[in-house]
Amino acid sequence: MAPLYWRLLGGIDALELVAHRTVWGLVTFVAVSAVMGALPAVAAALRDRRARRALAVSGVLLACNWGVFIHAVASHHVLHASLGYFINPLISVVLGMVVLGERPRRLQWLAIALATAGVVQVAVHAGGLPWIALALACSFGLYGLLRKTAPVEALVGSTVETAFMAPLGLTYLGYLAATGGGALGHTDVATHVLLVTTGLVTAVPLVWFTAAARRLPLSTVGFLQYLAPTGQFLSAVLLFGEPFAIGDLAAFACIWAGLAVFSIDLWRARGRV
Repeated sequence: MAPLYWRLLGGIDALELVAHRTVWGLVTFVAVSAVMGALPAVAAALRDRRARRALAVSGVLLACNWGVFIHAVASHHVLHASLGYFINPLISVVLGMVVLGERPRRLQWLAIALATAGVVQVAVHAGGLPWIALALACSFGLYGLLRKTAPVEALVGSTVETAFMAPLGLTYLGYLAATGGGALGHTDVATHVLLVTTGLVTAVPLVWFTAAARRLPLSTVGFLQYLAPTGQFLSAVLLFGEPFAIGDLAAFACIWAGLAVFSIDLWRARGRV
């Protein structure tokens, strides 16, 4: 449902929205961490040099991901955004192979090949690489890789990430205010409320996801992660009226086939454990 929310803020520059998201996200994450008793772990992570380095870089990747996604919604490219998040699991397999030395299984190779064919089809149909989809998939894939190696829990890591990003966001918002720009103080009450709730939009889904991941089988969690790009896809085609031609259908068919193969491989591997 995220595209529906960001579409309401479509008149505001993507960089300014990322700045708001970091500032209000930090406020929300600190509040949630306090309620859940995680503030001591946050302080410990800030003292850990390895964790600080990893989370500083992952924070940059996350901010880039946020910016590209918000730009995709504002520029009517939600379809390409959904494509990016569909191929993200397969990007993670490639990163695991290249960076961590993991060896993909045969079905995973087939899934990667199908996803590659889908991206090529989009590039041929659109006359160029789908940079929004690739930027979202690669930035979030790298983000997941860093978070996998960072020795912190999800909520703690997200709080520290936003703690690194928020000063930059606050500085940018201060600059906009000093130069007479920005939305704060120059728009209606409803938009101000939406800007403040960017923190909730950022934090609440993560907290819910973490809680669900602890209660559900891993295979179920993996399947549920496909719901977000599916919702984005349906929003783009059915609500936003973005064009969806035969070439797009062929590309998404390749991606969906790759995800089906990928899911079958995970199910078979889980059965062997």
